[in-house]
Amino acid sequence: MTSTPSSAPGLPLVAIVGRANVGKSTLFNRLTHSSRALVADTPGVTRDRLVEKVEWGERTFLLVDTGGLTGAEDELEPLIRRQAEAAVAAAEVILLVMDGKTGPLPADAEVAAYLRATGKPVLLVINKMDHPGREEVLPEFHRFGYDPLYPVSAEHRLGLERLLNDLAALLPPLAAAPEDPEAVRVAVVGRPNVGKSSLINRLLGEERLIVSERPGTTRDSIDTPVSVGGRHYVLIDTAGLRRPSLREPGLERIMALKAVKTLERAQVAVLLIDAAEGVTAQDLRIARLIDEAATGCLVGLNKWDLVPKEAHKDVLAQAKAALTFLPYAPFLTLSALTGLNVRRIFSWIDRIHAQMGLRVGTGQLNRVLQEITGRTKPPLFQYRPVKFYYLTQPETHPPTFVAFVNHPEGVTESYRRYLVRQLRERLGLTYTPLRLFFKQRRR
Repeated sequence: MTSTPSSAPGLPLVAIVGRANVGKSTLFNRLTHSSRALVADTPGVTRDRLVEKVEWGERTFLLVDTGGLTGAEDELEPLIRRQAEAAVAAAEVILLVMDGKTGPLPADAEVAAYLRATGKPVLLVINKMDHPGREEVLPEFHRFGYDPLYPVSAEHRLGLERLLNDLAALLPPLAAAPEDPEAVRVAVVGRPNVGKSSLINRLLGEERLIVSERPGTTRDSIDTPVSVGGRHYVLIDTAGLRRPSLREPGLERIMALKAVKTLERAQVAVLLIDAAEGVTAQDLRIARLIDEAATGCLVGLNKWDLVPKEAHKDVLAQAKAALTFLPYAPFLTLSALTGLNVRRIFSWIDRIHAQMGLRVGTGQLNRVLQEITGRTKPPLFQYRPVKFYYLTQPETHPPTFVAFVNHPEGVTESYRRYLVRQLRERLGLTYTPLRLFFKQRRR
């Protein structure tokens, strides 16, 4: 098994570094034309590495946003620093960001000294230069020994063109590399502190994501490519989802929104549940979001090593009973701590993904439709039978079917569920969500 930064092969890496709250994430968003990095006025918001591809002229590179090397005053500060140091070690060029509003601070000198020791190219970016008079503070930044300076306003997109032009000139030549096949996008979701980051670290065999017993450590959706047995995946670690009433104002609402959006772009979700605690109301809420997004799902009962052996059967049965509205989701007992059954996750993902992409021929579909409707007749609508004419499959991921009928409004919910169950059984779609729509057709 191999893992790499979130990247296409061979692309140079550029790291954005600086003390906390100087605008690194805002700069990241402007340069990548995205809003993937969280932005807030609270120091220390960016906690893990975020990587995004940037194209400028004829050059393409990977930009990585990092947590502050200094200034995050909580027990996570050493972990955040370690992640930032890992990004610096992998980078070809570093953007050192300082705050033009506050002027140089002692923490800036600490970061500058650390980067100078790496011997790597550094561009000193003075951010928040968006008010008259702030240019007067620029000479003070020459004390760090970097020339020229790059005054910018990330928020207002000022000065970025010159920065990108000079950055592109410093990048090493791009080595030609074949494109990877399309990877399976796997979102690891769950409420806070169920072990999402620990599971991804175990899958990768390295410490890529911050792991802490404090809930809410993961604040963004983090993409991490990994190859297993020649297959390619992108593991997406998401911020833990809680009930809206328990969320911190502002920041945690953004975190939850990003996690929900992650489900929309993922092909398979691994719903991680604390087996020792059982299925909670928050777990049910997340499971319903997965179902609404029509994303393939594997339910992982984590911390299985903490469940007494005599309770294994009951705990598994209770979890399945609570999640009956996800009939297509297989269950896997595992332990991110000990590695129990962790390797089996990829084989389950492969099965789910294969069924998500299944396409059935129109001829086979209509033979199956005749068998299903012949076994149990459609209901009556206004004293007349609902007639099914034919069935088509316009989409995959998930398999989506459209049944043409004379009265779509006459198909009852119970008959729709019957059709879905029969289609699953007869087409071998055991492990995938299935969408079925009805469209009117007159003879």
